[in-house]
Amino acid sequence: MLQGTGSDVGKSVLVAGLCRAFHHRGLTVRPFKPQNMSNNAAVAKEGGEIGRAQWLQAQASCVDPSVHMNPVLLKPESDTGAQIVLQGQVYGRAEARTYQERKQELFARVVESFDHMKAEADLVLVEGAGSPAEVNLRATDIANMGFALPTQTPVALVGDINRGGVIAAIVGTHALLPPEERALIKGVIINQFRGDVRLFDGGLKTITDVTGWQNFGVVPFLSCVRDLPAEDAVVLESASEKREGGLRIVVPMLSRIANFDDLDPLRAEPNVEVVFVRPGTPLPRDADLIVLPGTKATIADLRFLKAEGWDTDIIAHVRTGGHVLGICGGYQMLGQKVFDPEGIEGAPDEEAGLGLLDVETVLCRAKEVRDVAGHAPDLGAEVTGYEIHTGRTSGPALDRAFILSGGERLGVVSQQGRVMGTYVHGLFDKAAFRNAFLARLGLANGMMEDHHHRVDRALDELAEALEKHLDLDALYAASR
Repeated sequence: MLQGTGSDVGKSVLVAGLCRAFHHRGLTVRPFKPQNMSNNAAVAKEGGEIGRAQWLQAQASCVDPSVHMNPVLLKPESDTGAQIVLQGQVYGRAEARTYQERKQELFARVVESFDHMKAEADLVLVEGAGSPAEVNLRATDIANMGFALPTQTPVALVGDINRGGVIAAIVGTHALLPPEERALIKGVIINQFRGDVRLFDGGLKTITDVTGWQNFGVVPFLSCVRDLPAEDAVVLESASEKREGGLRIVVPMLSRIANFDDLDPLRAEPNVEVVFVRPGTPLPRDADLIVLPGTKATIADLRFLKAEGWDTDIIAHVRTGGHVLGICGGYQMLGQKVFDPEGIEGAPDEEAGLGLLDVETVLCRAKEVRDVAGHAPDLGAEVTGYEIHTGRTSGPALDRAFILSGGERLGVVSQQGRVMGTYVHGLFDKAAFRNAFLARLGLANGMMEDHHHRVDRALDELAEALEKHLDLDALYAASR
């Protein structure tokens, strides 16, 4: 099990890389994360939801993703509340305080899923969440030592040296853990080192001398990681670099932004600049395309968008000939109105949309979770992707389908062809659709590679680097 000295130290990426590395060694590997908190979700083979990071780790393991790889998924809907997805299905909603009281009732299902993964694999690589040393959460923890201790799962502790203070973080974790939990940690991994690793020899000796934990290796800063989907929205604050003469795509950073990896294939295009706009900043007037991304709270983020004045920017953009694409919750926002009569996102509510598409959406408890394949008639291109949403959209604009799948309209396009909305996530993965879409915006000669091939190549590069810089034999021995 990989636990970390904190959040965002690289656990998800390292698990993915280790899955691919041990797969290359001929082992049957399964990833597992007892509890994940993320609005970036994906569709598992059983038709349920799991965290996008575990979906990537399944790809790294060369197996189909399963709901048992991430039995508890928390999807934040507000600063204190989240939807609980248990073994792929919506289980309920809880505030942070009341969720602490429910964790133990979920733990049996976590162990059930873990046993399911162990029965399928030679090696299960488990990812923790945050830090095991958050003593205020320990009593109800099921993600770190609260999982590792009852299941007797050995642990490697990951520290990110790029943040600074990695020695203090590791030694501090050792100091805060009780003896029985310290004993589960077999060694440490130093992540994202820059420069001559020999300069850190003294630091490694200090860590070993104080903690008694062995050093499994030092992983350098790896450029291939940039081609892997990120789990946390913090990475969006660094947009793709400025590219003269190409297309400029602008994305407002909604407060509950979800599945933002939909934009990764566009960010990888050499002649496309993707700009994520932070709150407090108007949307740039020189955008070729504005993308309204997915969100876990459509009505709340629609109001958030209006409070930022972005609704005015978007409408002005369309009036001056610009293009707009809404994906999932962003699609719902482009319509005339969003209704929530059952209180799916809180209390029963409704909110006027941007009025750019002649549709209305009613949120409902039934959730659509599935892989889809279809085509975009207006672009003459095939589309693959997936749906994860609540809500049913209807209205006259559905006569102009943006994406068709078996006769079902999974999105609409305006009469002028400049405003588009769809429920399909991952629609830019296939090169044929992506290039047809970008050509409509005026960009010719896009990349001809499907994005998942680029990701797969990055996983191979990551695995090769981990073989070089980590002692995989020692890690495997520690897992026995």
